[in-house]
Amino acid sequence: MTKPTLQQSHGPAYTRIYAVGAARGENAVPNADLVGPIDSSDEWIQQRTGIVTRTRAGADVSALDLATESAREAIEKSGVAPELIDLVIVATISNVQQTPSMSAVVADRVGANPAAAYDTNAACAGYAYAVAQADALIRTGVAHYALVIGAEKLSDVVDPTDRSISFLLGDGAGAVVIGPSEFPGIARTVWGSDGSKAGAVGMNGTLTEFRDGAAEWPTLRQEGQTVFRWAVWDMAKVAKQALDAAGVSAADLAAFIPHQANMRIIDEFAKQLKLPESVVIARDIATTGNTSAASIPLATHRLLDEHPELSGGLALQIGFGAGLVFGAQVVVLP
Repeated sequence: MTKPTLQQSHGPAYTRIYAVGAARGENAVPNADLVGPIDSSDEWIQQRTGIVTRTRAGADVSALDLATESAREAIEKSGVAPELIDLVIVATISNVQQTPSMSAVVADRVGANPAAAYDTNAACAGYAYAVAQADALIRTGVAHYALVIGAEKLSDVVDPTDRSISFLLGDGAGAVVIGPSEFPGIARTVWGSDGSKAGAVGMNGTLTEFRDGAAEWPTLRQEGQTVFRWAVWDMAKVAKQALDAAGVSAADLAAFIPHQANMRIIDEFAKQLKLPESVVIARDIATTGNTSAASIPLATHRLLDEHPELSGGLALQIGFGAGLVFGAQVVVLP
């Protein structure tokens, strides 16, 4: 008896980002509003992080709402009909419901039902991870058009009295539509993790410990110096690997869009990568804060608003954070 030949799917050779959408928390929260509970000052926060103010959403606005708003803008600007989107990935660490996934609800809200939909948790690298997955799934023919969203309402998962991370965090969502391309628009992703440093940044307890009275309500914490050193030294190497994987050099870039974790980290990146002055560096953190998985698409959105001439140019984007996880790739800006 002849064994049947299994069929496997094949898709287009290349993919690219079609458009970017964004939604920021409606409230601008200056440093002065946060310094009391952490016994700090506006000057201290600005010197250490470069943050002047951050955006935070009101109590009646969820991460899901932010994700939906950013997705609608991206879809409208992309020119792709929502019913053609058959894959939705939301990168988030702040979905306050374990299930259903944020992505399935967003897919329904924007008219992409019954797209395949799932959430991914890779913290601040989540958006880069989701872009890698969308690119791969489209090129293998599993999906045709993908909606990728980084969405966070970190004000829901932070303790305002915590001095290690509370003053860094903001709320927002950024979305992109990815689809087939006639030219390479997303280079190979360099990604990975180092779980041995998992304690450096993450939640300070579990829900079961809280349930059993063994821990307080879990909120984000970090060991600032450990994270800073890891980001500055190890992640600069990953960024260089991403350039090599794309077959380009720093001089070929139009923009550098790192995770908006800390202005000092961004400045050190620029030095280590020897970025020429012609490369525009995203510094959205100054007025948006650290929005984890949302930070790269939010920074991309602002960069393109302020510098529309960057469209069609190459951008190096890199995310890194809790886990410790990282992901970087070079993309063509829409």
